[in-house]
Amino acid sequence: MKLVLKGGTVYTDGKWETRDFPVETDAPSLFSDFSDLSGCYIFPGFADVHVHLREPGFSYKETVKSGTAAGAAGGYTALCAMPNLNPVPDSVGHLEEELAPIRRDACIEVLPFGAITVGEKGEELSDMEGMAPFVCGFSDDGKGVQDAGKMREAMKRAAALGKPISAHCEDNSLLAGGYIHKGRYAEAHGHRGICSESEWRPIERDLKLAEETGCAYHVCHISCRESVELIREAKKSGVNVTCETAPHYLLLCEDDLREDGFFKMNPPLRGREDREALLEGLFDGTVDMIATDHAPHSAEEKSCGLEKSLMGVTGLEVSFPMLYTELVKKGYLSLERLIFLMSEAPRKRFSIGSDRGFAVWDLSGEREVDPASFLSQGHATPFIGRRVSATCLLTVYKGRPVYKRGRA
Repeated sequence: MKLVLKGGTVYTDGKWETRDFPVETDAPSLFSDFSDLSGCYIFPGFADVHVHLREPGFSYKETVKSGTAAGAAGGYTALCAMPNLNPVPDSVGHLEEELAPIRRDACIEVLPFGAITVGEKGEELSDMEGMAPFVCGFSDDGKGVQDAGKMREAMKRAAALGKPISAHCEDNSLLAGGYIHKGRYAEAHGHRGICSESEWRPIERDLKLAEETGCAYHVCHISCRESVELIREAKKSGVNVTCETAPHYLLLCEDDLREDGFFKMNPPLRGREDREALLEGLFDGTVDMIATDHAPHSAEEKSCGLEKSLMGVTGLEVSFPMLYTELVKKGYLSLERLIFLMSEAPRKRFSIGSDRGFAVWDLSGEREVDPASFLSQGHATPFIGRRVSATCLLTVYKGRPVYKRGRA
């Protein structure tokens, strides 16, 4: 049946209108607290092309159930799940072990990535042809494909299948045992650093391979100015390349580091000049979309300081609130552009389903980022304690509320 939500400010087709909003639903009673949306904003559900749901293999960190609940709480209705699991989805049989909990427990759309190589070991290519009908693309995220020949062959096969390669770009020979950015903070505090070249050098290699093979090439979580410039120039040359960055790289840099595992991720927070280059790339269209790289770990795994904590932070529940507060409210980016970067652009690149759903947001209040309130099992965020001016009140997917916060 059709239910009408009244009075919200609705974003459709690039325009804002304050009007009644019809919803096709088989459960109208579930909307009882939201019949009047006066003062609220309604826009399409977000899509995140870089999420670690940790199931199967690491359910103590996150599950499909908790991860998709966190996504819904952040206004997302689609997540692309990375393959660093156990077993790694490198064959149809192993992929089925990931698809089973997705079918059983996901409250929003989840599209898995298939691995590029068997076990993400970089040696033998996976069963890309067998997995292709069930995946949004191929990635060895968490590990860079070190061998150029293997990446060339993977790109050829992905191109033939019409699927993108989503590359974690990291040259292991340049890491030198580092765990934060090789910059001012590392030098001042005696930490081993990761140089920016370990990221941009594989991107440089892969851009040439993408041009050669015609593969739809996507670069994960770029963090440094050289990466932005390489991708900008490749786009000018007609290479079929897109890229993402994450909210923490846009809003933080090494100057914000603390001796706390909540600030440790891969790639690391870079220098201030890198953050500025990423923002410029976001403004001029070089950076195509924003993904969270939501990577939850247990409290114990994130409590060991910068050196020994595992890499990765949670992001699904704080990304839009932080970006809206720091970029839109301060006049750097329009709300329409932010919605495009978090919904339209990722859906187009990764052919994410037509049922976008919607989310209802309160953009007038203010609250503190409190990990204790997260639905994710992972609580490590570098934005802890920050004040934000956006709160998701309701997320709807396939006509049903998948998240309800309620109104004060």
